[in-house]
Amino acid sequence: MQTELTQIFGLLVVVFTLLVWGRIRYDLVAFGALILAAVLGLVPTEDIFSGFGHSAVAIIALVLIVSRGLSSSGAVELIASKFIDSNRPLPLHIAVVAALAAGLSAIINNVAALALLMPLDIEAARKAKRAAGQTLMPLSFATILGGMITLIGTPPNIVISEYRQSVLGEPFGMFDFAPVGLAVAIAGIAFVSLVGWRLLPSRTSMLDTEKQVAQGRYVAELRIGEQTLSEDMAVEDLYAKANDADIHILGLIRNGKRVRGLARRQALRAGDFLVVEGEPKAIETFMGQAGFDFAGSEKHEGGVVAPGLTLAEAIVPDGARIQGRTSRSVNLLQRHSVTLLGVAREGTNFLDRVRLLPIRAGDVLLLLGTPDRVEEATEWLGVLPLEGRKTQVVQRSKAGLSIGIFMLAVALAVFGLVPLSVALGCAVIAYVALGLVSGHEVYASVEWKVIVLLASLIPLAEAFEHFGGAKLIANQIVSLTDGYPAWVSLVALMIVTMTLSDFLNNVATTLIAAPISMSIAAATGTNPDTYLMTVAVAASCAFLTPIGHKNNTLILGPGGYRFGDFWRMGLPLEIIVICVAVPAILLVWPL
Repeated sequence: MQTELTQIFGLLVVVFTLLVWGRIRYDLVAFGALILAAVLGLVPTEDIFSGFGHSAVAIIALVLIVSRGLSSSGAVELIASKFIDSNRPLPLHIAVVAALAAGLSAIINNVAALALLMPLDIEAARKAKRAAGQTLMPLSFATILGGMITLIGTPPNIVISEYRQSVLGEPFGMFDFAPVGLAVAIAGIAFVSLVGWRLLPSRTSMLDTEKQVAQGRYVAELRIGEQTLSEDMAVEDLYAKANDADIHILGLIRNGKRVRGLARRQALRAGDFLVVEGEPKAIETFMGQAGFDFAGSEKHEGGVVAPGLTLAEAIVPDGARIQGRTSRSVNLLQRHSVTLLGVAREGTNFLDRVRLLPIRAGDVLLLLGTPDRVEEATEWLGVLPLEGRKTQVVQRSKAGLSIGIFMLAVALAVFGLVPLSVALGCAVIAYVALGLVSGHEVYASVEWKVIVLLASLIPLAEAFEHFGGAKLIANQIVSLTDGYPAWVSLVALMIVTMTLSDFLNNVATTLIAAPISMSIAAATGTNPDTYLMTVAVAASCAFLTPIGHKNNTLILGPGGYRFGDFWRMGLPLEIIVICVAVPAILLVWPL
């Protein structure tokens, strides 16, 4: 037993070192360690791949797919648009956006919440003429804080809940995390709104931010359908919506010809085309909110609400098939079911119809279609897709239905009618049936590296506990805190877990810290839930570095941050979390 304990400790030390080093993908590190543990006999042969069948793995994957469905329906965008206003004073803007981010993170995965809100916050910063770096870190921290509120908000809560079921026979419920999570989130949001953002460096300039997020502005044509029109609607009646979406209305096309001037007083008719200029996401947002369709939608079943549509950008190199030709002359729509929605040409506006415009080398095309069709079309046209420049077309008409399905799934799980994994599985099936998530997107939504990491570490964590590693560390903590009040061991466990989480993946931290917490509870004869809840909170609090949580990594570039910037706001926030969480845990989950 002593030999095996030494081996498992040595293996985990190597794993943690490689994870902190970060040069090798963390899923490969974990999977390699699992195979080595099997070779050494630390993990039984029949249990090597048991982690892939663990319910925590399935729940995390399903939460990611459900988050994609809610995003595709425009439900999150609909909520966010009611709260974000670039004209607010900065502290109030941060408070409102942080509260919104925390609330969304409680019901969808916190990484998904940041991915949805970050572009909106950057756009608000651009309109307010301030650096996005002033607000992106508070936004990221708020999504992390909000994830602590519910079972599905963050992976550590899911892992802790499933671990509790394996050792105590019953998992934590959906809202068992809420009392402590809410207290921590409220305190954290108050700090980042009132004080935290002031601690950030002021070197990030508005110019830097604009360079990092700048995208081409495209001239595009949007088709007006009968369902779009209300009585006596003129072009100028759309100016307010266009301004909100940062869209310029350039003119109107009727009966295949451009109406002279801006046509602002022209009454709209079904079949007209509105000529607009804007960035891809702005065009998509305006198109959806105004109820317009894309040019060529009459040949597509479902139009703009057809499932799985994507806007992709591609640059035209010299010698491309489409160079010197128009999209109509190459039969792009008929051949590939892909529409040329817009063209960006060095900021130049043009009077030709988009589909009749001869394409030049250096033009950037805005293509609309399903991902596989767009990929085929770009290859056939000989154009080069721009990496990371794709915009999902949102199906806003299904927002209410998607929210209803999600709430029903949560209710089924909360009232114990079906397990959470089954409830989320039903929601995924419903989203696929409604076309909110395509078959391809079901798999694309899942963060497979996290799944492999979790599934690989579960057998290692069980071996760590089986050979007495967790008990050994727990006894050391109990010994060091002997003679002090019982809550001191709680604080010690929280600090150790927080420190690990700042440098390791929070799932890896949770898997190792959970058995240690149970051993401390057993050694002291106290309530194990007190310590499990401590690990759940601490494992989510990765505020000191950009590598501890994926959300911090996502804002590193757009915010213009450096590695050392995170501790400025993160260190006092972690101290606040300890000061708020420990009393809250002792009150709700007494020893």
